[in-house]
Amino acid sequence: MTQPSDGPSIHVDSDWKAQAEAERQRLEKLDQAHAQSSPASEALPPADFRSIVGLLATQALGGLGAYGDPETKRVVVDLAQAQFAIDLLGVLEGKTKGNLSTEESAELGAILAELRSRFVHFSKLVASQGAATASASTPPGAPAGAASHGRPDPAKPKIIIPG
Repeated sequence: MTQPSDGPSIHVDSDWKAQAEAERQRLEKLDQAHAQSSPASEALPPADFRSIVGLLATQALGGLGAYGDPETKRVVVDLAQAQFAIDLLGVLEGKTKGNLSTEESAELGAILAELRSRFVHFSKLVASQGAATASASTPPGAPAGAASHGRPDPAKPKIIIPG
């Protein structure tokens, strides 16, 4: 003879267990799909001094036409953007002087020297192209435009150099 229990009895439906297991497997598959869609190569770099320098250097290089449009085969040179990023790196160098490791200081100095050299090169190239264009379109006897002395004019449109 069975004795009646004093408390309520718990009845677990086997369908409920199957549903819970199916949900767990579905979520596991979603996690795996998400992990595959965002591989570790797309992970962000560490937030450190080198990343700051790299970010600003990349922006400067972009302004100097390093990243052209593969579809149009054109390179956009934005000297104002490049100059701003290079100037920011210069400010960073000045504000961190004496607080960087020897390696960090040397790396920042080398990057700045390279970017400044490229900036001067592109400024001269753009100025010579502008002078050639202006002389071809300026009527004889008309005053030439004010010299920019190699500095970009932010009010002027970006210069597109075919790649």
